[in-house]
Amino acid sequence: MDWLERMKNAMDYIETNLADNISYDDIAQIACCSTYHFQRMFPFITGITLSEYIRRRRLTLAAFELQTTDARVIDVAMKYGYQSPEAFARAFKNLHGIMPISARDKGVSLKAYPRMSFHISIKGDVEMNYRIEERGAFEMFGVYGLVSQDLQTAFTDIPQFRKQCDEDGSVDLMNELLGRFGNTVLHAALYDHTGESFKYMVCYHLPKGLEIPERFTKLSVPALTWAIFPEPQCDLQKLWERVYSEWFPISGYEQVEGPQFEMYYGMPGHTQGEIWVPVKKK
Repeated sequence: MDWLERMKNAMDYIETNLADNISYDDIAQIACCSTYHFQRMFPFITGITLSEYIRRRRLTLAAFELQTTDARVIDVAMKYGYQSPEAFARAFKNLHGIMPISARDKGVSLKAYPRMSFHISIKGDVEMNYRIEERGAFEMFGVYGLVSQDLQTAFTDIPQFRKQCDEDGSVDLMNELLGRFGNTVLHAALYDHTGESFKYMVCYHLPKGLEIPERFTKLSVPALTWAIFPEPQCDLQKLWERVYSEWFPISGYEQVEGPQFEMYYGMPGHTQGEIWVPVKKK
C-alpha cells in the first residue's frame, strides 16, 4: 500500500469518527507509522496540526447540523466532543465569528473547512541531499522559549526569540563561556512537543566540565540515529517542509521521539545550516 492510500485511509478514519472518540494511535497505525511521527509530519504537509484539523472539521459539521436541523445546541455540542455548551460556544465563535444559537439566522455567514485529501505533486527537479548517521549521547545547553505548533506562528516567533537572545546578552554569554567570538552563530534544538507547542532552545554543545550559570538549561540527548539534511543557503524553513512532504514519504524511515536540531555553522552573513531529525527504519 503506497503513502497516498495510507493517508486516504487515515482521513477516512477521522471522517467516520468525528462524532466519536478519535484515537491518534489508530490514525497512525492506519498510516503505517508511529503516533509521534504522524503528529510531527501532519503540520508540515497540511499547514495545520492534527488536533486543529479535527477541531475545524467537527465545528464545520456542527454548523451544518445547526443550520439544517432542529437539534438543540447542547446536543450538537455533546455530539462533537464538547463537555459543556459554554466550551462549545467559545470554540464555535472563535471559528465562525458568531454564537451557535445564531447559526440559524437568515443570511448568517459561516466557515466550512472541507475534508482534506492528498495528491502527488510531481517535483524532483531540485535535489535533496541527506546522510544517515549514528551518534552517541551528548549534551547541549542554552535558553529556550515556548513556540506554537502552528507553523505560520512558529516561523514568525522563532526569529523574534533568537533576536531576543541576542539583545538580552544570552548569545554573548554563551560564546564567552565557550571561548568563542561573541557574534558566532549558535545551534537550535526543538523538543518537548505537545499538541499545542514545543520548546525552541538556542544552544550549543556542552563541553565536559563546563559549569553553566542558572539562567541556562541543560538538554541531554540520548544515542540516536539521525537523518541530516544540509542547506548551504541556510533556508531551513523551506527545507523543513521538504523533509516531511518529500523525503519521509519515500525514505523508508520515520521520526522517533527526541530533539530535532537546526545546526548553524559560520559567522553572521556567512552561515550554512543543517537539519537533524532522529529516525529509525520502518
